[in-house]
Amino acid sequence: MDSPIVAQLFRQLFHHRPRGCQGRAPQLRSALRSSQRSSRSYATRASADRGMKTNESRWQQRTHILPEDRREEFAQYPYMSIQDLKKRAERPRKVKMLLRDFIDDSLYNPSYGYFSKQAVIFSPGEPFDFPSMRDELEFQAQLGRRYTEFEDGLDDAEGENPSRQLWHTPTELFRPSYGEAVARYLVSNYRLTTYPYDDLLIYEMGAGRGTLMLNILDYIRQADPQVYARTKFNIIEISPSLADLQGKHLRSTAESRGHADRVDIINKSIFEWDRYVPSPCFFLAMEVFDNFAHDGIRYDVSTEEPLQGHVLIDGDGDFYEFYVHELDPVAARFFRVRHAATGGNYPKPYPSNPVLRYLSTKMPFAANLSDAEFIPTRLMQFFDVLEKYFPAHRLLTSDFDALPQAVRGLNAPVVQTRYQRRMVPVTTPLVHQGYFDILFPTDFRITEAIYRAITGKLTRVTSHGDFMRRWAYVEDTQTRSGENPLLSHYKNASVMITV
Repeated sequence: MDSPIVAQLFRQLFHHRPRGCQGRAPQLRSALRSSQRSSRSYATRASADRGMKTNESRWQQRTHILPEDRREEFAQYPYMSIQDLKKRAERPRKVKMLLRDFIDDSLYNPSYGYFSKQAVIFSPGEPFDFPSMRDELEFQAQLGRRYTEFEDGLDDAEGENPSRQLWHTPTELFRPSYGEAVARYLVSNYRLTTYPYDDLLIYEMGAGRGTLMLNILDYIRQADPQVYARTKFNIIEISPSLADLQGKHLRSTAESRGHADRVDIINKSIFEWDRYVPSPCFFLAMEVFDNFAHDGIRYDVSTEEPLQGHVLIDGDGDFYEFYVHELDPVAARFFRVRHAATGGNYPKPYPSNPVLRYLSTKMPFAANLSDAEFIPTRLMQFFDVLEKYFPAHRLLTSDFDALPQAVRGLNAPVVQTRYQRRMVPVTTPLVHQGYFDILFPTDFRITEAIYRAITGKLTRVTSHGDFMRRWAYVEDTQTRSGENPLLSHYKNASVMITV
């Protein structure tokens, strides 16, 4: 956070500040300043030295020596649930909420959320001709040029936007090979299980531009017309802007391809799903788990008792993170389910040895809470939806199992924004809502155990590369040197399937 690019970013983001903040310098403090405490004053906060420039290099572990007591405000401010936040057109102030609701609001609020208003999905245009490329370096060079051309086109059409949030997916980079690999998996398993008694019913969550859907349908129609005649594709999309983009993409391409009557786009959050689907179906969730909101948990090192993270937003829009002993029902259930599913065998953000734990509390300036653990409570709720409304589903999901430049903590997210065509990582999820991507790694060992416990279904986890070697025509994405970007670019990703 010492980079000057961050200061430039927030000068732009906060150029027009609320009236109560006009006299304050529009620096990084306004979006990132956070103090962490509980009812027992467990906390970290920025240095109290107001004569120094405020930045994260001066943040320090808080003890009782440096109080900035916000407990009175925490007691007085009203709670806001995610249902309350969805109705807001402006970012809230003088409220408190669970950390998972703060993250959910930051990413998905219809009026200012990252995916609702900021995110733009990169489209490389024509598929890359990998066999004609010398090696991966040439692929990277071509990708860089197409990125520049794509954003130059956006600047010409919309005007320059230094804070444009542009990101890509493997579906777009490796079109159509990636989608065709998924299609082969679907057709093969459909043929082996429910054909011809049931239709091929596909649900996709978080479909982006709809490219995966089109590649799958193109392949099935060409490779197996009998299956295509019985295929129905449903997209579940929480973002109104992306649902609209998928509809436009469908109308501009699928009608000429003949797919329009095969597709239904449902603009709804999967967590608001209320329609029972008894028929066998495949449920696709590709690069979706990483943007599910997590709860923040810290532990009393001496007792191992968990405390749940809450976010207080004051009248100036500054964030303070409180930890309280009472767990809400969702977090409490997650602990029960995880413990039962894993037999108590899961990582912890503090030493498991009691002696080491005791010694860690006696170190000079030792914190009285552990590092944060981020638990995937939303992911557990997603599995609840599958179990309740899609009892005959088979899940296919792919996501990152590890992420570089994550914030401190166990299972911690990467929090980043894009400014002047460069990625800027930061070190806290308490950031100005809507301008930052917050993405978490997935611990597939724990995820697989929880999914099995909730749904009763068996699963298999493989690496992204192994899945593609099994189902993709890898020669289509291999360069002349023998390097294969489809296999090498997502080494930190895994695939989980229902068997």
